[in-house]
Amino acid sequence: MNITIEKLTKANAADFFDFFDNRAFSDGSPFAPCYCNAFYLTAEGVRDGIGKRSEMLGGGLEGLTLALKESAKELIEKCIMQGYLAYVDGIAIGWCNANDRQNYVRAGSFIPYKKRDEDYYISNGEHGKIKSLVCFEIAPKYRGKGIAKALMHRVCDDAENDGYEFVEVYPQITEKYSTLDFTGPIEMYGNFGFKEIDRHGKTVIMRKKLS
Repeated sequence: MNITIEKLTKANAADFFDFFDNRAFSDGSPFAPCYCNAFYLTAEGVRDGIGKRSEMLGGGLEGLTLALKESAKELIEKCIMQGYLAYVDGIAIGWCNANDRQNYVRAGSFIPYKKRDEDYYISNGEHGKIKSLVCFEIAPKYRGKGIAKALMHRVCDDAENDGYEFVEVYPQITEKYSTLDFTGPIEMYGNFGFKEIDRHGKTVIMRKKLS
């Protein structure tokens, strides 16, 4: 299987939406639809922005989907949302959301409408110092084939080339591994040199120092 990885850009945004519309949640994942918006939105932004826009677009699942898709298009158009698409035979089959830590509102696992102890809200810091990898989504038939690991390697390589000091990730403490765990497994990060630096509720903050 030949995997290629490309940065998300305006030019390949259609592949991002094709992935989320047709393959990302084809197993009935409870996270659908998301279009990877929530890391960039405050709880108020979800409730007063996405929520109200969803009602204007007809409400229900259809209205929510349209509102989230509109939001993602705007985030990509403004180059706020960043990340990587994984392709097999020219079809996007995987995605990871990776960005300067200061471009995120929060990371880790969360309930969008409610702040709680398990949420990891991003504190103020320096731009250009920490690259955060907050989410993976892999098409169900391609899980367990090293796609997430390949995306993680690309994030770290590019972060180092761009002058970042660290890559930071936010896996969750769970009783057992689930393919729906979008933050990635602790073991994968540990095997690649990430070290735990803090915990926030069930979120483990791990960091890899780049040479």
